[in-house]
Amino acid sequence: MNRGRLLDEVLEVLADPAVPDEQVGRLVRARIGMDRLQAAVRADADRPRRDHGHLELLAARYRYLRTFTPAVLAALPLTGNTASADVAALLAAVDVLRELNRTGRAAVPDPATTASATSFVPARWRGYLDATRGQAHGGAYRHYWELGVLYGVQTALRAGDVWVPGSRRYTDPATLLIGAEQWATQRDDFCSVTGTSPDPHEQLRRLETDLHSAVADMEQVLAGAQGLARLDDSGDLIVSPLPAEQLPADADALQQATAARLPHVQLPALLIEVDAWTRFTEELTHAGGARRRHPDLTRNLFAALLTHACNLGYAGMADASGISEDTLAWTSQWYLREDTLRPANTRIVNAHHRHPLAAAWGGGALSSSDGQRFPQRGRSLTARALSRYFLDEGTTVLTHVADQHSTYGTTVIPTTWREAVATLDAIFGNPTDLPIAEHTVDTAGQTLATFGIFSLAGLQFSPRIRDIGRLQLYRLGPARRWTSRYPHAGPLLSQPIQTQLISDHWPDLLRLVGSMKFGHTTASLLIAKLHASSRQNTLARALHEYGRLVRTIYVCRYVTNEELRRRVRRALNKGESLHALRRDLLFAHQGHLRRRHLADQVDQALCLTLVTNAAVLWTTAYLADALDALRAEGQPVSEEAITHLTPAQHDHIAFYGEYSFDLEAEHRRNGRRPLRPPSS
Repeated sequence: MNRGRLLDEVLEVLADPAVPDEQVGRLVRARIGMDRLQAAVRADADRPRRDHGHLELLAARYRYLRTFTPAVLAALPLTGNTASADVAALLAAVDVLRELNRTGRAAVPDPATTASATSFVPARWRGYLDATRGQAHGGAYRHYWELGVLYGVQTALRAGDVWVPGSRRYTDPATLLIGAEQWATQRDDFCSVTGTSPDPHEQLRRLETDLHSAVADMEQVLAGAQGLARLDDSGDLIVSPLPAEQLPADADALQQATAARLPHVQLPALLIEVDAWTRFTEELTHAGGARRRHPDLTRNLFAALLTHACNLGYAGMADASGISEDTLAWTSQWYLREDTLRPANTRIVNAHHRHPLAAAWGGGALSSSDGQRFPQRGRSLTARALSRYFLDEGTTVLTHVADQHSTYGTTVIPTTWREAVATLDAIFGNPTDLPIAEHTVDTAGQTLATFGIFSLAGLQFSPRIRDIGRLQLYRLGPARRWTSRYPHAGPLLSQPIQTQLISDHWPDLLRLVGSMKFGHTTASLLIAKLHASSRQNTLARALHEYGRLVRTIYVCRYVTNEELRRRVRRALNKGESLHALRRDLLFAHQGHLRRRHLADQVDQALCLTLVTNAAVLWTTAYLADALDALRAEGQPVSEEAITHLTPAQHDHIAFYGEYSFDLEAEHRRNGRRPLRPPSS
C-alpha cells in the first residue's frame, strides 16, 4: 500500500475549488474506493509504534521497577507548578498511584484514564494507552499508565516543573535565583559590571546596531570576491575553510633550539621544584583541621598526587616509590579533596599568569573548554556507553584552558551530557587571577541559551560551530528593510526575533544571569533545567529568543572576520595540546579510570590538572631560560616566533620508572637546573 500516492489522490480532491464542501467525502470515497481506504487504515495499525518500542522495553522491566518505585514515590513529597494543566494532572496521577500502591489494587480508576488526566503522557506513548484502554484498567494498561506517570515525574523534576522540598538539585527553581528584595539592591551593580541595560528596549537597540554592522560586513564579503564566504546558486551561505596558518620561517627552528636546551627531569623532581616556587602544598590541608605536619608528609603528598594523576593506584605507586599503600591511602583520604586541590591549582595558575613569558601567548582573557573522554573500568554511576569513543563505557573530563596554556577549570560530567551545560561553571566560578572575557568551544559546547547567558553576563562567546553556514539567521523588524538595504546578506535573515517575548521577561532574564554570575547558584544547575524545561516555560523561550539574536550577530562576524576565526582555532588547539599531555600523564592501566564514585573521579581529575599545570609552569620557566641563553649566544629570537612555542611539550619529562622523592637533595640545589648544552 503506497500511502504517499493515496494521500496525493485525496489532496487532489480536497484542493479542487470546483468541488463543493458537502461533496468532498462522497467524491473521495467514489474516486479512491472504500477497499483502498480501509486497507490503508489496517496498514496504519500494523505500523511500528511511534517510539519504536521504547515503552515496550520499559514494560519488560516493570517487575524490577516495582521493587523500588512504590517506596520512592511514598517518600518523596512532590509538589509543583499547578498553574500548568499538565503538571496538575501529573501530581493528581501520582496521588492515584500512591493510593493504588497502598491498597494493593491493580485497576486504574476511570477518572484517571481520561485524555485530560493523562495529558502528561508523551504523544509517542499514547497509542499504548489507547490500545489497552477498556481492559478493566489493569494488566497492560496499568503497566503503561504507571510507566507514563514515572516518566512524567522524572521529566518534570529535571525541568523544574515539579520539585522536592528540601532537595538542592530538585528544589523549586525560584529558590535557585537571588531573592526579589536582594536582587532589587544588586540589579544596578550587575548592569554596571556587565554593561547590560536594565531597559530591554535600549538593549535591543544596541543589538540592532551591532546586527546592522555585522550584516553590512557580510554584505561586503558576499558582494566581493574575498573568498571568506559566498552564496551558492540556491542562495545558501557557503563558508570557505581557512587555509593552514603560515608559521614564521624561524618558528620551527626556535622550537627545536629551545626544546634541545630544556633539562631532563623526573616527575617527582618537577613537582618538588614547582612547590618551591609556589608553595601549593600549603593548600593541601588536613580534613580534620590538624595543623601539625609530619616531616614525611610533603613527600607523601607528592607521591599521592602522582598516584592519581598517573593512574598508578596505591599498589603501583608503592612499587615505584617504596612508600606503603596504607600511607598513600591515608594521605589521599585526609589531604587530597576538591576543597584543597582547587586552591592548590589556583596557586600554580596564578604563578604561571605572572610569568613574563606567559604574556607572549596571551593576556589570559581568552579561554577555551573541551571534553576529554576516558574509558571506564568497572561499574560507575557517571560512566556512559558511547560507541564512537569507547568499547564499553567511559566518562568525560571537561577542562577550561586559558590562552596562556594553563588549566583553570576541571569538571567531570557523563559523556552523554552536552558540554554546554557545564561550560559556564568554571567561568563564573573562576578563582584565579586570569581576567577571562572571551570563551570559545566546539559545536557541543554551544546552545542558544549559552549565547544568551554569555551576552547578558558581559562576556564574549566565540564558538567554532560545525556547518556554521547552515544555521538559521534572524532579524529585527520586517524583512523588506533588510533585503532592500543588504541585497546579498539580507535574505539570509529569514526569521524575525520575538522582541515582545524578550521585553516581557527582561527583568527575569537579568535576575537569572545575575544569580549565576554572583554565585548564588551554579550555572550548570540552572542551564540543565532550562534545557529540560517544558514548552510552558516562557522564560526559557525568551532566553532562547535572545540567544538567537546574539548568535546571528556572531555568525555574521565569524563569517567575515578571518582574524576571529584564526583566534578561535588557536585557542582550541591549545586545549588539544594539553589533552595530549594529560593523556600521556594518565598512562597506567591503559588510561582506564577505575574510581567509581563522582567525588573520587573529581579528585583524580583535579590531581591530573594540578600535575599538568605544574608541568606547564616548569616548562615555561625553563623555556624562558633557554631563550635568554640563545640571546646571550647572539642567536636571533623574534617575538613573533616566541608566540608559537608551547609549554605543553613534554619530551623532556620522564613519566615512567622508579619515583624518588628526595626533597633534601632538591632543596640543597641552588637556583635553576642547568640547561642542556647545544648539540653538536
